Amino acid sequence: MNPTSISDSSTTTAIGALLGSLASGALEVVDLTTRLSSSTPALRLPEPFANLIDFSLEEVSAYDEPGPFWRHNNIHTGEHIGTHVDAPIHWVTGRDGDDVSQIPVSRLIGAAAVLDLRDKVAANPDYLLTVADIEDWENTHGPLTAGTWLLLRTGWETRGGSEAEFLNADETGSHTPGVDVECARWLATERPIAGLGVETVGVDAGLAGGFDPAFPVHNFFLGNDKYGLTSLRNLGALPATGAMIVVSPLPIVGGTGSPARVLAVVDTTPGAGR
Repeated sequence: MNPTSISDSSTTTAIGALLGSLASGALEVVDLTTRLSSSTPALRLPEPFANLIDFSLEEVSAYDEPGPFWRHNNIHTGEHIGTHVDAPIHWVTGRDGDDVSQIPVSRLIGAAAVLDLRDKVAANPDYLLTVADIEDWENTHGPLTAGTWLLLRTGWETRGGSEAEFLNADETGSHTPGVDVECARWLATERPIAGLGVETVGVDAGLAGGFDPAFPVHNFFLGNDKYGLTSLRNLGALPATGAMIVVSPLPIVGGTGSPARVLAVVDTTPGAGR
């Protein structure tokens, strides 16, 4: 047997095992994506900054004269609406980096590390993740490994039915949880993760425009070839470690980001999650 056939056989066996586990229910696919519609909550920047358009569908035909046997629509949307990926060129610090079509596909599939902050966020909607929070998590679950997506479970998905509740804004700004400046820098430079995923409308805290630097997750992550992932749901179905995440943005040439379907694969066998 030549090396090519050995490799092909090994790959087929591995894929067969995966498909068999999915068919048997030993592995479960969990959808982490917020559904896209005209009512999907979106970021609202204050004047004088420009906002993206909301998602909408424009009917082209519906089994009628323009298309008697089919129905299809035009899609109108900003890049950063609903569950979406931030590519490095989205931020000035990553302006020479990859657009969303250039993100290596190997970095769109990886381990999922889920950090539960629900109690802290319930007590303080402006709660900011700290280095100490990460170190406490690592003391229990082990270090964040290369290619991992760090996912913050804050309970914010429960607000997703109302844009007002989701943005949680008043005269002082939007009060949503995020990451403090030092932790954003540390994660971007000291941990080999692929990116950060959150349940909120953006990867930075609602008040992060007033931080130094402003919007530190965007600043440090995108400037260090890491990615952001927003508006996630169903993180409660994932263990702290042991799940796999699959992130599927549209490969938009020149795109600074893209709406994405985000799936997790979870091992349902007893004792699989830690």
